[in-house]
Amino acid sequence: MRIAVMGSGGVGGYFGARLSAAGADVVFLARGRHLAAIRENGLKVESASGDLHLTDVRATDDPAQAGPADVVMFCVKLWDTESAAEQCRALLKPGTAVITFQNGVTSVDSLRRVLGDGHVAGGVAHIAATIGEPGVIRHVGTMARLTYGELNGRRSERLEAFHTLASRAGFTATLSDAIERAIWEKFAFLAPFSGVTTLTRQPAGVIRRVPQTRALFLDAVREVAAVARARGVDLGADVADRLERMLDGLVAPMKASMLHDLERGGPLELPWLSGAVARLGAEAGVPTPVQHVIAAALAPYVDGPPAGP
Repeated sequence: MRIAVMGSGGVGGYFGARLSAAGADVVFLARGRHLAAIRENGLKVESASGDLHLTDVRATDDPAQAGPADVVMFCVKLWDTESAAEQCRALLKPGTAVITFQNGVTSVDSLRRVLGDGHVAGGVAHIAATIGEPGVIRHVGTMARLTYGELNGRRSERLEAFHTLASRAGFTATLSDAIERAIWEKFAFLAPFSGVTTLTRQPAGVIRRVPQTRALFLDAVREVAAVARARGVDLGADVADRLERMLDGLVAPMKASMLHDLERGGPLELPWLSGAVARLGAEAGVPTPVQHVIAAALAPYVDGPPAGP
């Protein structure tokens, strides 16, 4: 099985590296200084779960050079979804599975519009990892979990084969028959966590320690759950309690990737996180006041630091 990693940042770089170290045939799609560093020095992972240095790495910025793949791990930032999906065409052959491990709840539909229903599968990544420096993936904490499944809920030979590889790669791997619910459950955590940590510029430890920010996070979770319910996805009456326990289980320094993007002056995935909750809530007639405020307060930073007064 050949695996192509489209977007070799924190998520794609970490899980792709673990799969490669476990013996999978992996090619990394990257660009710029990150690609140059991987080509020169290999791909490094710094992690409490074990450091890793891959010295013999196939990496390119040209999908045509990567060649057809059995599985494409689609891990680009949300603002690159459409352009990267078009580039994925060069990676396809009959039966190729393109599994989106992006944030948010809109990328599956975006990929289906570009690539067709038959190629697209759903996925969820739980990890705190970033590009620490070009060629280096920095993993915070030990949480590293992939969940994936066919959109119709059925088992398939292609995802069974991917699951066999993932199960021996040193992270938690789950083949799900309810991937849409898993995607929304992550979204119900990620949109509030990204929004509140970025709004306050504070990590998980501070958010959960201060009563007001803990309450803000939980109110934001309940808003996402209400939107999901209006769209036919029931996350359960105890969803806020479950996700509060998840918040409490994070290492104190953990920050959302959106806060990392803000701190380094990059664009934000805000329109696909809090912005999407507010938009989908409005379409469904579900009030989302916390997510509206987060989206409005961070709007000046969506394309990077505001330019002047």
